[in-house]
Amino acid sequence: MNINCKHILLESRKSINGLEVSDNLGLMNWDEAIVACKKLGTGWRLPTKDELNMLYKNKEEIGGFADANYWSSTEYDNFNAWIQYFSGGGQYDYNKLVNFYVRAVRAS
Repeated sequence: MNINCKHILLESRKSINGLEVSDNLGLMNWDEAIVACKKLGTGWRLPTKDELNMLYKNKEEIGGFADANYWSSTEYDNFNAWIQYFSGGGQYDYNKLVNFYVRAVRAS
């Protein structure tokens, strides 16, 4: 996956509870998501399961979330990682090969 960071990170980035939040990086599997976040530059990464839940709780303030599933960096096991459903708020473990949405975070 080829990502041009200048087109992804817009002036509208928000900071919430000490985390800067990227714009939506698109649909990708978990391994692609890890790489895409790192390609954004120093400190960018997938949010942990708890951080992703915080983003969900503040989704209206942050903006730009689809009513869909988003990857976290928290692994359930070797084959699954935690996701958060941004329509209902539930968190589930899911196969890392499936494509879900990605938002990166870094300390602000």
